[in-house]
Amino acid sequence: MTKQTVLGRVTQLARANINALIDQAEDPQKMLDQLIRDYTNNIAEAEQAVAATIGNLRLMEEDHREDVDAAREWGRKALAASRKADELRAAGSGVDADTFDNLAKVALGRQLRSEQEAKTAEPTIASQTVVVDKLKSGLGTMKDKLAQLKSERDGLVARAASARAQNRMTDAVKSIDVMDPTSELGRFEDKVRREEARAVGAQELAASSLDAQFEQLDSLGDSAEVEARLAALKSAS
Repeated sequence: MTKQTVLGRVTQLARANINALIDQAEDPQKMLDQLIRDYTNNIAEAEQAVAATIGNLRLMEEDHREDVDAAREWGRKALAASRKADELRAAGSGVDADTFDNLAKVALGRQLRSEQEAKTAEPTIASQTVVVDKLKSGLGTMKDKLAQLKSERDGLVARAASARAQNRMTDAVKSIDVMDPTSELGRFEDKVRREEARAVGAQELAASSLDAQFEQLDSLGDSAEVEARLAALKSAS
């Protein structure tokens, strides 16, 4: 994975609009679970790549420091050799003085080479520092997004569970609604009322029959009295 690819992926994921993705998903819970897996994998890959990029940058910085230190050290050696040559020349030892002057030139050449290497590395170090800063920032944003994804996922699951519970409660209430004339309880109440009405009717019918029997008995008593009185009349005459 190249640094450009890592930076592009980090930037793309960091800019992702999670809420828009949730709104467009047919199954938000499954979509969030998949996004969480993708983010987790991408963060792990990005962390490895960023770590490698940081490691390379630190090596370049270390090489740069070594070149700067080397340039400083070769400068010190060149100065020491030049001073020694001046001392020898002042003492009348021209040949030895030339030798130290040549040493000073060699040291100066190496100083120049170290300075050039350090200067050449500086733009690369600067650009890589910018890249590393962006990658670190992008990784931080990705981790924030991952936390947001997990929070959104948990909230969505809780809301879905609550909605299912409310629907079950509503269905249960409907099934036991005593005010519903089509419910089982309403039909049972109608049946009881019909049984009660039939019992009242039977009682009224029984009472009516009994009254008729007593009326018939009274009628028979009157007839007997009439017959008795007729017999008395006849016997008196």
